[in-house]
Formats: sequence, C-alpha cells, structure tokens
Amino acid sequence: MKWRIPSLQRHRPGFIEPCIPTRVDKPPVGPDWIHEIKHDGYRLIVRKKDDRVRLFTRRGYDWTDRFPLIREAVAALRPAVLVLDGEAVCCDPDGTANFENLHSQAHNDQVFLYAFDLLEFGGIDLRVEPLEARRGRLQHLLRKVTAPGVQFNEHIAGDGQTIFEHACKLGFEGIVSKHRGHPYRSGPSKSWLKVKNPKAPGVLRFEDGT
Repeated sequence: MKWRIPSLQRHRPGFIEPCIPTRVDKPPVGPDWIHEIKHDGYRLIVRKKDDRVRLFTRRGYDWTDRFPLIREAVAALRPAVLVLDGEAVCCDPDGTANFENLHSQAHNDQVFLYAFDLLEFGGIDLRVEPLEARRGRLQHLLRKVTAPGVQFNEHIAGDGQTIFEHACKLGFEGIVSKHRGHPYRSGPSKSWLKVKNPKAPGVLRFEDGT
C-alpha cells in the first residue's frame, strides 16, 4: 500500500496537523500495540529550522512566545531542522500534570514538552516511516538531553488493560495506545487509540463543560 503524506505546509508555514487518537472504552490487546501515558496538557507541534523554533497548537495557532523552556531546549538539539509532536505540561512536584497551573499562564516558565513523535529530522520527512522507527530516532535524539524543557514520553509494551488500570491508580488522565508499523497520518486516526481515566480532572472538566 502506498501511504499518502500531506504537505508539510498546511495552514501555517511549518505547521503539520497532528494525528488525533480515536477515543475508545477499552485499550487494545496484542503485541502490535504500545501504550503511552496520556498527560493533561496542550498538544504542540514544535518546529526548529536553523536558529528559529516555533510552537504550534493543535489547531495551528502560534504559541512560540508562551513557553520559553520548550523553545530553548529544542533550539539546543543537534539537527538544524526537525519537527516534534508532543504535549506541553506543567507538573506538580510528584510529576502529575496540573492543567490549572498550565491554563493560568502564571507558570509558563515551568512548562515542558513530553515529546512522543518525530515527524521531520534534518529536513527529511519521517512521517512515512513506521511508528517504532520514528520513536527510536526520537529516543536517540533526546537520550543525553539535560535541559528541562523537553523529555521523551516513554512507552510500555504489554497488556493494555493492566497498563490503563495502573495509570488510573497513579492519577493520570489515561493512556494512548499506538499500533506498531504505521506511518504518521494527520487528522483522526484509528491506529492511535485513547482511553481516559473517568476520575481524572481533565475528563471531569470536559464533562462539566469547563
């Protein structure tokens, strides 16, 4: 099958529409899936080109000036051109994402990026590559990073339901399960599935309409 990859320049120059996971009631099972913690934050597409770093929201708004830690950490990464997909979060001392602090903008200087995908590297579009290849490159890229502005969002292979239940006990928003072998596709995707913790603040906030 030939995968269709949309243009790198959709909406704003440099912005790539993110892959949006489909919400399901139960996580998938089987060895073809990996599972990541879903953090309660803002989705960001982060592009670096030479000395300039730009931060785009899920809908393509430019938030470059909002989160200096992310901007500075990505600027220090080795390749001159790259695009990261991740979640901007503001965490409490226990490591739990605090959306209220993030949303207030009073803690913008503490917000960092949990990076979970690498869409472009050195000017090469990686979206056609399988998930595990992209994440392997990303993990290698971030392995020696000590700056607080960007971290690799680890994944777990194993029983999705057990991982989800453990994530709920720890107070996380849920998990995102991703199918191995698939390329990155902008827009709604069934190769990425999210299961939300019904007791998580983010879920309750959404149900309340806030």
